[in-house]
Amino acid sequence: MSALPAVALAAVALVAAVSLSSCHEKEKLSETSNADPDATPTMMTTDVSTLISDSGYTRYHITSPLWLMYENLQEPYWKFPDGLFLEKYDNDMRTDATIRCDSAIYLSQRRIWQLDGNVRMRNTAGDRFLTQQLFWDQQKHQVYSDSFIHIERSNRIIEGYGFQSNEQMTSYRVNKPSGIFPVPERKDSLRDNGEVNSAVTQTTGRQSAPDKIQTDVTEAVEAVETE
Repeated sequence: MSALPAVALAAVALVAAVSLSSCHEKEKLSETSNADPDATPTMMTTDVSTLISDSGYTRYHITSPLWLMYENLQEPYWKFPDGLFLEKYDNDMRTDATIRCDSAIYLSQRRIWQLDGNVRMRNTAGDRFLTQQLFWDQQKHQVYSDSFIHIERSNRIIEGYGFQSNEQMTSYRVNKPSGIFPVPERKDSLRDNGEVNSAVTQTTGRQSAPDKIQTDVTEAVEAVETE
């Protein structure tokens, strides 16, 4: 008979433990359901390699270590925090431009890309473009930047601030050209795995071009649009 109180006490303790555990689970569920949508992706994909179609054509090939989608926001977006490689195709599935960057954000409703960190582009002519930030408006078919831009062509290097181009990177303009230089004897002076920071550091140390050279630079850059 003396064992009955102990059994009853154990039962009460068990019920209390179960109730307490259930309460904790409810708190966890509540925290998840009330999570900040800005911080909680609706989809997360790793080791991405995917093709994206537009108007019935395969337009892009995206490769990235991590793809986060935030679709439950007023301004939904995709995020590629660990870098992105993108190939753009024409209607015949030929690559007409490539882009690499350290991170990227895509505003899915407005169809605007923001590319950040060591942004490196290349067109079909082999021209190379390096900058720290670039925007790509797919609705307007425009690429633009307010940052420092370094362009390597077959016969010259063009540098300046601000940049506008078509999507194929074949008709472009530097808004504020700061210099034009002959191509070094060593070909491919900026490799695809090079850093924009080093290029910017080297070029900012150059002396400002005289007025005549500045005029020549402006004329040369403007001529790019017609080539």
